[in-house]
Amino acid sequence: MTRLVCVSNRISLPRKSAAPGGLAVGILSALKRTGGLWFGWGGETIETEPADPDIHIREGVTYATIDLRRAEFELYYNGYSNDVLWPLFHYFSKGMRYSNEQREAYENVNRIFAQKLLPLLQPRDLIWVHDYHLIPLGRRLRELGVQRPMGFFLHIPFPNIEMLRVLPCYSELLRDLTSYDVVGFQTHNDLRSFHSGIEHLFGADALRPDGRIRIGDRTIRAEVFPIGIDVAAVESEGLEASATDVVRRMTDSLVGRSLMMGVDRLDYSKGLVERFSAYQQFLETHPENLGRITYIQIAPLSRTDVRAYAEIRQALEQAAGRTNGRFADTDWTPIRYLNRNFPHATLMGFLRAAKVGLVTPLRDGMNLVAKEFVAAQDPADPGVLILSNLAGAARELSSALLVNPYDVRGVSHAIQAALSMPLNERRERHADMMKVLRRNDIAAWTRRFMEALEQTQAPESRVRAISNLK
Repeated sequence: MTRLVCVSNRISLPRKSAAPGGLAVGILSALKRTGGLWFGWGGETIETEPADPDIHIREGVTYATIDLRRAEFELYYNGYSNDVLWPLFHYFSKGMRYSNEQREAYENVNRIFAQKLLPLLQPRDLIWVHDYHLIPLGRRLRELGVQRPMGFFLHIPFPNIEMLRVLPCYSELLRDLTSYDVVGFQTHNDLRSFHSGIEHLFGADALRPDGRIRIGDRTIRAEVFPIGIDVAAVESEGLEASATDVVRRMTDSLVGRSLMMGVDRLDYSKGLVERFSAYQQFLETHPENLGRITYIQIAPLSRTDVRAYAEIRQALEQAAGRTNGRFADTDWTPIRYLNRNFPHATLMGFLRAAKVGLVTPLRDGMNLVAKEFVAAQDPADPGVLILSNLAGAARELSSALLVNPYDVRGVSHAIQAALSMPLNERRERHADMMKVLRRNDIAAWTRRFMEALEQTQAPESRVRAISNLK
């Protein structure tokens, strides 16, 4: 029987008290159909060499977690993954801090992943690797003799070759991606960028007319698979959470004011500094809104050990302080800036209460918060999504108010347009976006990628795989 094996940098065992995130929902649904295996780092760092994986079975899914050496993890994760690849792939080359030591740790952790995963593999497995932390894993598994179909999905943007060439080892990165049978991207822009790298390294003849890539005796499918959300779950969460105490306290505290909401992990790619500036510009140019709108920005801390994140936190605290110091009144605070986590259901309740959703990253692979904002809304009286045209979600959610996140004045005007938009127009825009969300939900994303991976098998194996995975 064909089994799906998913590999990601980090996995967490399911807990009764916590609902899985959107990505986990999609992956788990596929794993449960095949009795699959999910392999990755379990969150613990140690001083000694990693031992064999810890195995746990939940609802027919096998979870295999490994520990990593503390010093090596720091260089691999905070170093190469998030101080080199993350900024480069998001077109922030100035934020990139390359070192050979970090790259060696990145390679070694991928080698450890391959060595620890190998004994767990079965002859008919399909292997699906996730995200930029594990790009070399396919090559490492091939070197160990694994011939099974392997797919890779990149959740963040992929840079054009002229940006990618900033990386000293860019050619090795491109070659590593050709170790997979299927390579998936969020948008056509990302796919075109990948093609630019393939053409640069292997020549134009490597790009076949049918869209596939031919390098030597290998054929690679590189395609677009836009990730979605569990629409029904978000709708239900938003509705149910709106009646909870925490959401009611938040809405009561508004005292009838319009709510504008932002939910982002604290990261320089999210455009939060520019967003705060746009809000200040809005208050300056539309003073009739003073005292009538509250902007809540939730930005949980992330990667606190990386220098750039400490800097962005300080800049945002100063910007929020300036705005509140200038415009606040005794009974009104223009911006509430929170560096804390909330349960996913609570966040959906907050989003449902918002009249404006502000999602303005400077660059983003997809941005699922934009999709969650739309799905969480009351269709009878929906809020308006303001969305960066540099987010992958903008390719699908064209009925949002699309803005350039660097254009402070343009974002300011969009806030005013959102607040004054008639109900009929809000309903039409919301209905258009909901059609897209339902068509490209998380289940469709998983199914499309799995079908592409299955089709790389020999015909007789493909028939068996498809029947098993349905």
